[in-house]
Amino acid sequence: MSPATQQRHRTRARRPAAKRRATVDDDGDVLCEACGSGDDADELLLCDGCDRGVHIFCLRPILPRVPAGDWFCPSCTITTSTTPAKSASASASAVQTKMPKQFPLIQTKIVDFFKIQRGPAAAAAFEPTEGKKRKRKALVVSKKKKRKLLPFNPSEDPVRRLTQMASLATALTATGAVFSNDLTYVPGMAPRSANSAALEAGGMQVLPREDVETLSLCKKMMERGEWPPLLVVFDPVEGFTVEADRFIKDLTIITEYVGDVDYLRNREHDDGDSMMTLLSASPPSKSLVVCPDKRSNIARYINGINNHTPEGRKKQNLKCVRYAVDGECRVLLVANRDISKGERLYYDYNGSEHEYPTHHFV
Repeated sequence: MSPATQQRHRTRARRPAAKRRATVDDDGDVLCEACGSGDDADELLLCDGCDRGVHIFCLRPILPRVPAGDWFCPSCTITTSTTPAKSASASASAVQTKMPKQFPLIQTKIVDFFKIQRGPAAAAAFEPTEGKKRKRKALVVSKKKKRKLLPFNPSEDPVRRLTQMASLATALTATGAVFSNDLTYVPGMAPRSANSAALEAGGMQVLPREDVETLSLCKKMMERGEWPPLLVVFDPVEGFTVEADRFIKDLTIITEYVGDVDYLRNREHDDGDSMMTLLSASPPSKSLVVCPDKRSNIARYINGINNHTPEGRKKQNLKCVRYAVDGECRVLLVANRDISKGERLYYDYNGSEHEYPTHHFV
C-alpha cells in the first residue's frame, strides 16, 4: 500500500478501507487507539501504514506536534523492519547508521566520565564481590502490604561492570550527550518550581516512603560505581538499545527517566524522539516534558513499544510510571516481570501511568 499524503495527518479522518484496522465511531471518524476518543482531531496522528489513529499527547514518549512527513506506528514498523520502532517518531540524531567508536575500557576514564565518587567506597565498587555478602537493607514482600520496589543487583565481576558503563559512555558520546542521573533545570527552560505534582490533571500517585528509600539507594550505589546490570548495544536497525546483562527480578527499579525539564509548549517544533511526559498539567500550558537529548542516562536508549499489539505485550518487560516524590514529578522505569539475561528492554510508551499500586494521590 502506498503511503498516504501528508495532509491526511491534519484532517479528521474518515472510515478507512476494509483492509485497514483503525477504530472508528458510528460516524466513521477515527478514534485514538490509546484513549478511545475522537476529540482533538487536529492532534490525532494517523499511521501511513494502517490508518490507526493516536493523539500525539497519548503517545509515550509524546510528540510535541504532528510530524511533517510520513509516520508509521510501532506495529507497522515491526511489520516492515521485523523490529519494533525506537519510539513514536524515528530521529536521525538518535538512530546511528554506523558502528560507533567504542569508549575505552579504562577504569580511570570511566570513573571520570560518570563522575564516580572517589575514595574507599568507590574503590571497593571495582573489586570482585563474588563470595562477599552484600550488606543491603532487606526488602520483604509482606502478605498484608502491597509489593515494594526492589533495588537493582549489580554484576559481581568488576570488569563486567566497567564494560556496562563503557557501553553507556559509548552511546552518550556518539549521540552528543553527557551523563546525568537527575532531572536538570536549565535557564530558559522550565524552572524547578514548575515541577509540582499538585498540578497533575486528575492527581498523581505518591511514591511510598519505602520505595523512595529504595530509589535513593539506587542513586547512591551508582554514585560510588555500583552499576545496574544493563548493556547498551548497537543495532543497525534500532540504533542504540539496551539489554539485561544478568537476571533482573520483577519490580526492580531499572532507572529514572532524566534529562532537561521544559514546558511542552516550548517543544512544538522539536523533532526529538525521546521526550517523555513529566507533568500533564491542568492548565495544559504548565505541562512539562523530559528532554534527554543533551543530558541523560541509560533510559534514553531503552525502547518504547506499543503494548496494544500482541507482539508488543509479549516483548514488554518494563513499566513506565510517573510518581510524586517530595512534591515533584518523577518518571521511573520498573521491571514488570522477571527478565532473563540477554533480553532487550521495552517499556510501554502508551500504557497506563498509574497501574502500580500505591496508597494515595496528590
